[in-house]
This record gives sequence, C-alpha cells and structure tokens, in this order.
Amino acid sequence: MAQQERAVRTRNALIESAAELFSKDGFDVVSLSTISARAGVSNGALHFHFASKAALTTAVWEAAAQRLRRITEEGAARGRAAGSGGALQVLVDTTHALLRGLRHDVILRAGFDLSESPVPMAPGRDLRRRWQAWVESLLVQAAREGALARDVAPQDAAHAVVAATVGFGALGSRNAQWLSQSMLTRFWTLLLPRLAAETALKELVASGRRREGAPGVPGLPGADDPLPAPRRIAMRQSA
Repeated sequence: MAQQERAVRTRNALIESAAELFSKDGFDVVSLSTISARAGVSNGALHFHFASKAALTTAVWEAAAQRLRRITEEGAARGRAAGSGGALQVLVDTTHALLRGLRHDVILRAGFDLSESPVPMAPGRDLRRRWQAWVESLLVQAAREGALARDVAPQDAAHAVVAATVGFGALGSRNAQWLSQSMLTRFWTLLLPRLAAETALKELVASGRRREGAPGVPGLPGADDPLPAPRRIAMRQSA
C-alpha cells in the first residue's frame, strides 16, 4: 500500500510539474528532464509513469478536464438548489468559479493553454471547445426559459462569453488582476443588460451568488474568495 501511495504521489507531482512548466515556458521548450527535476524525481521514475512527453501531456489534459467538469457540474447543481435566476445565473456563477480555478490551479490553466498551443491533441481533447459547448448549452436553456433578449442568439452569446473568460485566463498568466472577481463582475455588468430579457435582468447578480463553503476542486481552497455585496444589474431604462 505504501508503495502504491508513493507511485500516486510521484505521478501527481510529475503532472503538476509539467503543468507549471507548460504554463510558464510553453510546451515546445520544456523537456522531460526539466519536468522530472522540477518534480524532484529521476528520469527513470518519469519514464516508468509516462512513456513519452505526449503521454504526460495527455495526463495533464485529463486532470484539467476533470477539474473543468467538476466546476461545471457543481455550478449546475448549485443552480438547481438555488432555484432562482435560472440558467443565466448559473452561467454567471460558473464563470466566477472558473476564474477562481484559473487563478489558483496550475493544472486547469495548463489545460486551457494546451488548447491554444500547436501541440497535437486527439479529437475531443480541447478544453476550450468543451467549455464553449457547455456555455452554449446553458444559453440554449436560458433561451427556452425566456431569459435571453429576443434578438440574442445563444451561439453568438456563447462566443462572447468564451472569448472573454478564456481571454481573461490568458491575460491572467501575466497579471492576476485579469482573474479577479471584480474584473469578471464588470464584464457581466456590461454584458447582461444586452444579453438578458428585461424580465430576467432584475434577478441576476453579476458578482455571482455566494456559496456555502462547498468543497472545491482538488488543489483549490474549499471556501470561495471573499466577495463584496452582490452586484445586481440595473434595469434598462425605456425610451
């Protein structure tokens, strides 16, 4: 049992070290020997777990995909429990959870970085596309609920949300302010009056709804970052 636990710890250390180096230096320039040195293990131990750099990259992606899946599943579950704001509020809340993840979790960041890099990935192994599909499905649900403005297409809205969140993630690798809760709140304060139907707008909280200390993604703090008072969206003024 102790040997198995050491093997798991070694494997996880290699995945985390690879993620850190991929995010910091880029996939192309990072060598396996650099990764093993960062993890504090021998090259032989690395090759015991991963036959190639491609195999290690796949493991990083799989770990990141698991984290993204946990974020989206928890977002949907909280939305069902809260019972107000509908799919649009679930989307707002989950984008805040995603940016917290990108701020704290190097593996999640690396997963998105790999989606934008030239490294060849198997079909379906693109975190950005997975995130876009989930966002679009939620916006389709919001349209069914009558929560979208009449002239807003779910696909167009998904493009805007994904471009912003993935863009914040990329910019946040150099300046953490882009991953702040206040930055995303300002984005939603700007977008929601254009995106939401007026009947839905008054229920939406651009700063995200507070959570009750739910367990977080592995490697992240259990409690949310401190939030200011919920920031609701002002109703549009009629002409």
